Amino acid sequence: MGHREALLAGARRCLLEQGYARTTARDLVAASGTNLSSIGYHFGSKQALLNEAMQQCFDEYIAQIAQIVFADPGATPLQRVQASWEAMVNTLEQYRPLRVAFVEALAQAERVPELRAQLAECYERARTTVADMVRASVDGLSEATARQVASFLIAVHHGLQTQWLLDPQHAPTPAALMTALEIALPAAQVRPASQ
Repeated sequence: MGHREALLAGARRCLLEQGYARTTARDLVAASGTNLSSIGYHFGSKQALLNEAMQQCFDEYIAQIAQIVFADPGATPLQRVQASWEAMVNTLEQYRPLRVAFVEALAQAERVPELRAQLAECYERARTTVADMVRASVDGLSEATARQVASFLIAVHHGLQTQWLLDPQHAPTPAALMTALEIALPAAQVRPASQ
């Protein structure tokens, strides 16, 4: 394993064990068995290394969610949405350290333009992947429409994730969200009577 791969493996360990905010460059070197100059040479900065490691973890997470969502080839698009929310809740503890690390990174992004750009790229990659999943679920959607739906689904997913991280006893269940969606969709399509 080369230094780049060792650094990424070490960064993943650090993210899961210490989080984003508490991981130092020295922690990364110790976890990877490399040296400080390797971080700069391969990634440019500690943040860039941590962000790439986090992106790898999120890519794996999204692939796992996609596998769950498409497990039933006969599922309707709304059943797939519910399956994705259930998968998020069911994998919460497994991915909790990663989710917390991402929240820590978001808190720092306001003051670090490079970090903000890298995290925005994480969202862009997620949006593209989820849009592909949406288009695979709904025939005939344009790419632009699929991206809009993907943005909505990611927003709901992150809101649900945050509530489950903070207060799982009072967070909405995936079934409750589906009930709300099934009520809201028809109501949103009703046009008010002209006056």
